[in-house]
Amino acid sequence: MANVRRAKVGLSVGWVMLFCAAANAPCQVPPHDRRNLEPVSPDTHFRMRPYASLAEWQIRRAALRQQILSAAGLLPMPSRNPLHAATVHQVTVGDVVIETILLETLPGYFLAGNLYRPAQEGGKRPAVLSPHGHWRRGRLENIPSYSVPALGLNLARQGYIVFAHDMVGYQDTRQTPHDFGGWREQLWSFNPLGLQLWNSMRALDYLESRRDVDPARLAVTGASGGGTQTILLAAVDERVRVDAPVNMVSAYAQGADPCEEAPNLRLDTFNVEIAAMMAPRPMLLVSSTGDWTSHTPAEEFPEIQRIYALYGAAENVRNQHFNANHNYNAASRQAVYGFFAGNLLGMEYSDPPENPMPSIADADLKAQTLPETALDYESLFRQWRESSERQNEEAADPVDIRARLRLVFGAEWPARVIAASEGARLLLARPGRGDRIPVRWFPGTGAPAVVIHPEGMDAARRSPVVAGLLAAHRPVMLADVFQTGSAKTHRDRSGTWFLSYNQTDDANRVQDILTVLAYANSRTGEEVNLLGLDDAAIWSVFAAALAPVPVRLSGSPARPFFGTDEEFHERFFVPGIQRAGGWQAAWRLLGGDAATHSPENGAHP
Repeated sequence: MANVRRAKVGLSVGWVMLFCAAANAPCQVPPHDRRNLEPVSPDTHFRMRPYASLAEWQIRRAALRQQILSAAGLLPMPSRNPLHAATVHQVTVGDVVIETILLETLPGYFLAGNLYRPAQEGGKRPAVLSPHGHWRRGRLENIPSYSVPALGLNLARQGYIVFAHDMVGYQDTRQTPHDFGGWREQLWSFNPLGLQLWNSMRALDYLESRRDVDPARLAVTGASGGGTQTILLAAVDERVRVDAPVNMVSAYAQGADPCEEAPNLRLDTFNVEIAAMMAPRPMLLVSSTGDWTSHTPAEEFPEIQRIYALYGAAENVRNQHFNANHNYNAASRQAVYGFFAGNLLGMEYSDPPENPMPSIADADLKAQTLPETALDYESLFRQWRESSERQNEEAADPVDIRARLRLVFGAEWPARVIAASEGARLLLARPGRGDRIPVRWFPGTGAPAVVIHPEGMDAARRSPVVAGLLAAHRPVMLADVFQTGSAKTHRDRSGTWFLSYNQTDDANRVQDILTVLAYANSRTGEEVNLLGLDDAAIWSVFAAALAPVPVRLSGSPARPFFGTDEEFHERFFVPGIQRAGGWQAAWRLLGGDAATHSPENGAHP
């Protein structure tokens, strides 16, 4: 991998180093790297970060939206093919018509659901999307603690159009299992959460297209896993005007199911912050004493209300708390009826009672069969990859390409770098991040050279290229980036949803290289040379591509690297990297040729 010189980007970075000895610097390099000792999990007790202003929150909200879409594989959005909505069955229950509908949300992929609508026409009505939770029978479940048909029928009787759709892998929507995906799917961000979120967005497309629906009055409500779908959809789709997540939003539990987790989804965030993205649109949080929402009135609700208060709309979010176990029972549904009535029908806020629930046969609610054009799983995944490749090839804006890569790495160019001395070496860290990077700095004259070796800085120090740089009195920085050299230690990666909350070793290595580059740049203010030795050359390509300052890159891996799925799996694993453009995207940003690994110009450090 020869040499690349990035074009200058016109960004003034200045000094980023902050010494802990400074009187006004409340910072320290941590004694251990928190990324090893404190892995985050669905059961971590999260705390909402404070936001001092609406502007600060809106910047964070925009970043979170991109993070969710990236984790879901929806950045950029897939093409919206025709839905070919088809009613395959219809039954009338009293004054409500129930249709069983199939929507082609991706070419050859069909989402099933039940549409509940008043039998009597009445102009344009508000519409409610109803994703179900992880009850065994999904959208057909009808028990005292949870009933999708009761919700749909009663809302339709109150004047709404309701669409209750399947989770992936449930009832009629079985072209994929509910739990699908391995390392290859992770590279391409093809996952149950993303497919489910896309289905919900396409279901909104369908409701919006109906002549009997008012597109300005769209709502969503679901419980448990359906509550997760509710907050995620509202977070990324502004068409949701009112929502009611039931028995889900918690600082103590985040989901822990394939359709609620995805790599990179909850890096440095959690469901309370995601739910707050609904602000200032009206939201009802329904909680209960018998599950993980037991603290909602005292903890989660006040935190979300503080976000609403930044908009001057604290009254737009409410909480109804019940003495019950995990549910979407009649009492919880009645609370939602009243909230929706006040915000969608213009009626006084109240809790209208439910009508009795008639018996409905499963056969009256199911599609039973799919069209002959329905694809199997392997064909769906192949189509997803091919569509992603086309989008990657068509991407032209380097700002967008870099932003997509940055999201899959969870990476940043640090605004500040803390430095502390420890014997002959320095320790670098980003304030508040808990990272800790040992480095050696050898002063000299000229442009600084950062050298990264996969075995750490001692191995780099023994290399002929470093010996040559030092003999030429060049300033050189060596580093033990994440899990290399003296930074190599035990890291518990065994959590089932580890990658939803924590970055891979390789993603952390790229972040550490960026932190070291920022520090080296601050020492001299000159363009930094980055030399990656052996497989660290792969890490360095992505770090240089993500850096917002000119970086002169050199170095080659001992074995050629072409950016195939297998190579990313074995040598540089970062979920979503192929969906974001992979090896080709990095080299496009660097001005080189990924096919031959040759740049167009540049020089060795």
